[in-house]
Amino acid sequence: MRDSGLMDVNLDAFTRNYAQLCAMAPGVRLAPVLKADAYGLGMMETGRALGAMADDFFVAWPGEGAALRSVLPKARIFILHGCHPGQEGICAQHNLVPVHNTLEQARRWAAICPDRPCALHVDTGMSRLGLEQAELEREHAMLAGLKLELVMSHLACADDPQSPHNAHQRERFLAATKLFPGVPRSLSASGGLFLGPDYHFEMVRPGIALSGHSPGHHPQSAALETAVRVEVPVLCVHDVAPGTGVGYGLSWSAQRPTRLATVGIGYADGFLRALSPGGGKAGASLWLGKQRLPVVGKVSMDSIIVDATALPEGALAPGQMLTLVGPQQSADELAALAGTIGYEVLLALGTHLRRRYWQAGALMGETPSAAQTLAAVRQDVGATHSA
Repeated sequence: MRDSGLMDVNLDAFTRNYAQLCAMAPGVRLAPVLKADAYGLGMMETGRALGAMADDFFVAWPGEGAALRSVLPKARIFILHGCHPGQEGICAQHNLVPVHNTLEQARRWAAICPDRPCALHVDTGMSRLGLEQAELEREHAMLAGLKLELVMSHLACADDPQSPHNAHQRERFLAATKLFPGVPRSLSASGGLFLGPDYHFEMVRPGIALSGHSPGHHPQSAALETAVRVEVPVLCVHDVAPGTGVGYGLSWSAQRPTRLATVGIGYADGFLRALSPGGGKAGASLWLGKQRLPVVGKVSMDSIIVDATALPEGALAPGQMLTLVGPQQSADELAALAGTIGYEVLLALGTHLRRRYWQAGALMGETPSAAQTLAAVRQDVGATHSA
């Protein structure tokens, strides 16, 4: 485990955000999506916290579902990638609901587990997963004979409320689901929830919004509470003279007497190299209270350098923690600086950093990084297949 930084996850913020999202979609089932170790924030911990409020959950892989089952014994857990050959046993053993994305998956499930529940993914215009309308019509008898508990699709442009493709996909979804009357429907994840009631149907699948981060250009997300704080340690503080070059390639140089702080986080820890300043763009910043400390020079593997000149003498010392993600700066704002999305920033950091979990003001536990958790899940899956 690397000691580069610490990610604090506020489980109360997760549950409050879930309640806020429920209020935005009254009468609709909200099923948290906790794939990729809950976007790097901890599938088991967030799942346990949300388990008292939600009855349905989504993950990507059967191994994730098997692990989540240990903390959610009564929940309905959907597997977004469905079952690949040989995975039917783990789904049946742990009472998981596979989402069929191909006719082959559906046929195999009908042959092996005909009496067990499943779901169906239809492709309404994203061209990623799901059955086409022609397949639904041609194989309707077989598909309708499945024990379907949900028909779902996924919006390609839900991050943009103005995109005409959202309405286009909705119309295609309505046409597809007419073939399965009475089966609950789900079109939207976090972004689609913010598009309004026309996109809610019987179930919505919030993911990133549960942590208080925006799935796109949605002002409604301002009502959510950021559930994540990331702090990183100062390694050393030193003064440099005007003209001194800094970092690899000496891409930045001091224009005045400057106090620099070297901080223990780099691209090996999920701090994207694209957050370096240069080429006419600003880089990221760290914060000490309300004081911004801009990154100078290129991001290194294990460290970055910030300009701490604005701080009073003696305000910064080795071992002191600076804020990377928190009230002063969100993961979405970091993502904008790096030319990416908040999902990638959270996953990059959460996959590498040590995490602590807080509830009702008390420390509930500390876990290894998401990478170690996911490795353990994959090892368990391999053991299950070998048994």
